[in-house]
Amino acid sequence: MAWREIIYQYDGSFDGLLSCIYESYTQKERPTAIVCDGDAEPCFFEVRTVATVRAHAERVSRSLRRLSPDVIPLLRRVHLTCLPNKEMAIYRFVAKLYREGPRYLTRLSDDAYQPLLRAVHQLSTEVEHLRGFLRFSVFDGMLGAEIEPKNRVLPLLRGHFCDRCYNETFFIYDRTHREALLYANGVSRIVPLESFEIAAPDAEEADYRRLWKRFYDTIAIPERENPKRRMSNMPKRYWGTMTEFQEESAEAPPAAEEARRFRGSGGRLGRGGGRLDHAATV
Repeated sequence: MAWREIIYQYDGSFDGLLSCIYESYTQKERPTAIVCDGDAEPCFFEVRTVATVRAHAERVSRSLRRLSPDVIPLLRRVHLTCLPNKEMAIYRFVAKLYREGPRYLTRLSDDAYQPLLRAVHQLSTEVEHLRGFLRFSVFDGMLGAEIEPKNRVLPLLRGHFCDRCYNETFFIYDRTHREALLYANGVSRIVPLESFEIAAPDAEEADYRRLWKRFYDTIAIPERENPKRRMSNMPKRYWGTMTEFQEESAEAPPAAEEARRFRGSGGRLGRGGGRLDHAATV
């Protein structure tokens, strides 16, 4: 019996993607695309929304862990990348792994495997860069920073900054994916934020920014300037959110009412907490 071709819509979560894989094998359907809710374009194939069912996702997860304990961590990271059509890339990889078994994982140059490894490598490189290039500013007694990553890096930066700044209250806003990591009193959340208000720095913060920028400029040795080497070690796409590359009159990183409420609530997001009430956490 030929498998029916179809397009799946899902909620964008990793468990939702595993639920799509479960649906494909149990219903004998071959997805031609797997898209997030609302992203499907008009086409000749049937479009069906697949509900995220934790039991279905766990069943797929167990079957993959039996083949190799390294598969699920790999796929979780792939799902955070900016790999084009990453859902279908993951589906094709899983289908080959089911078909060929654990020996497939030794074929690192396979056309369904190699793109995943490359995307994860780029994700890991970006995370490592942002651990060093992220710049905090002080807003109303809390630390705040903005980033513009290609990949969805906040889940991987979460542990590093929560451990490093465990006695602080801070937020990190991802402009690209419109979500923020909030941390207060030992509790962290990753929440979607469609808008984030920008506030001008107060006098003290502006002074510290000027001091940091002048320190950066002062320690430079003009005779040893090497712009190409600097852009290699510190890619230019990170400069837009780094204090040392801003004009002295530049605005501060965003200061949102959501972050202030999160701190005031002791890290709890209960009912009546504004836009954070229905935010998805990671």
